[in-house]
Parts: sequence; structure tokens; C-alpha cells
Amino acid sequence: MQVNDSQRGRFISLEGGEGAGKSTLLRGLEAHLRAQGVDLVVTREPGGTAVGEAVRGVVLDAANNELCAESELLLMFASRAQLVRQVIEPALAAGQWVLCDRFTDASYAYQGGGRGQPAERIAELERWAAAGLKPDVTLLLDLPVSTGRARAAGRGEADRIEVEGDAFFERVRGTYRARAAAEPARFRLLDASAAPEDVLGQAIASLAHLFAGHAP
Repeated sequence: MQVNDSQRGRFISLEGGEGAGKSTLLRGLEAHLRAQGVDLVVTREPGGTAVGEAVRGVVLDAANNELCAESELLLMFASRAQLVRQVIEPALAAGQWVLCDRFTDASYAYQGGGRGQPAERIAELERWAAAGLKPDVTLLLDLPVSTGRARAAGRGEADRIEVEGDAFFERVRGTYRARAAAEPARFRLLDASAAPEDVLGQAIASLAHLFAGHAP
């Protein structure tokens, strides 16, 4: 079913490195958007479907230390393909808004910048597996790697990606920042070193334009 732009829902993604505060911001944004009367779907990557959650278990399990970069990238897009078709696109077509903890930008940052997978390979998977879908707004929580890792250290046992070294996460951050600079109309760079309530305020201000001409 085709819907015009005023009827279609809005798609918001949250991105950032380890310890950036995505989970806290997601909870705050969810509460804010629901208070505004938005019919909201909240999901995450990898995950969001039964298939995606199974993939998440494989990708993040520290015991799977032989998983190669190519397999990791394909698994991430397998989860994403299922999420787009089963959850995100149907919700947007029905006029619902979608708030997603990570989307394809994470693959450019982690599997591209971090693991060294070619950007053109990720772009082809984006066109095919993710059906070319991009968020209306991507909120990028940015802070120094050392700060984020110090925060993340208190969260319990590290998963397969969290055990990587600082150089890996510096590449991830650099790739995120480069993508934000290349797509300023979509990205909103948030100072994640600020207090959580201030980060939420930055995010809310960054989303105000989505309500223009759109009845939630």
C-alpha cells in the first residue's frame, strides 16, 4: 500500500559508541514521544524480531571468537533485512513512528570502520538487504572513546564487540563522525558527555521539525 508523506510514519535511529548512553536516551525519548501522542514502535539492532534476536546472540557471544568480519557483516544484515520487512516498513506504512537503537550506520562504523569491511560492500547490502531504507533522523551520541569505555566498564561482562581495544573504537567513532559530516540533513550530533537530561533536551530539540505538517 502506498501512502503519502504526511501519512507515513517517521523513522528515528540512535547511534553511538560504547557507553554513549543510547539506552538512557532511548527510554527518555520513548516517554517524550508517547506523551506527544505519537503511535510509537521501539526496536533495536541486531534484534527486534525472533530471527534478529537469535542473530544477536551469535554476534555478541564472546565465545564466538572465530567469527570472521565477513560473517559478522552478513549476520548483521540478515537481522536487518528481517527487521525492515517484518517491523519497520509495516509500521511506517501504517503511520506509526519507529525509534530504533542502531541501524545501518552502525554497520558502516563497526563492520566498516572497526573491522575494515569496504564501504561499497556495505552500501550494496544496504540497497539490497535493507531495501535502501534510511532513517528520517539519526541521533549520534558522540563522546571520547576513553569516557565511553569507562562508563561501559561498570555494566558487567563485556560482549564479543566490547572486548575490542581502543584503536577499534577510535575507528568506529571516526567513521560515525565522518558520516554525520557527509549527511548533515539527516544526522544530529549530540554531546553525549553532558548530563542525561541535557542529552535528552538536545535530542528533543533535534526532532521538533518532524512534527511539522505531520499529525502523530
